[in-house]
Amino acid sequence: MAKIPKNLSDNAMFSGFKEKATFETAVYSEAEEPVKPGKKEQKEDLATAFFTPEIQEKVGKALLEIKLELYKQGTIDYTIKVVRQGNQVILTAVPAKPKK
Repeated sequence: MAKIPKNLSDNAMFSGFKEKATFETAVYSEAEEPVKPGKKEQKEDLATAFFTPEIQEKVGKALLEIKLELYKQGTIDYTIKVVRQGNQVILTAVPAKPKK
């Protein structure tokens, strides 16, 4: 009889052991296998294709400042109007019309 090594981890003791599939364990065999998150190919979205993270941060900060100024003026509901003039893209905050 072979000597049993001491102080082995659980993984080391069960290395090479394969459990036979029965009706009790076959159901759980798929759930036990960890799902490896694959790298999803990021499709380039046209809405953010031209915004680098730095530009996104700058535009976000500017919009937040506009939102705070409008709130101080008492305007809560507003929409952002986007207009292109030549080489410029202009974002304008327009107060929303009150609903009746």
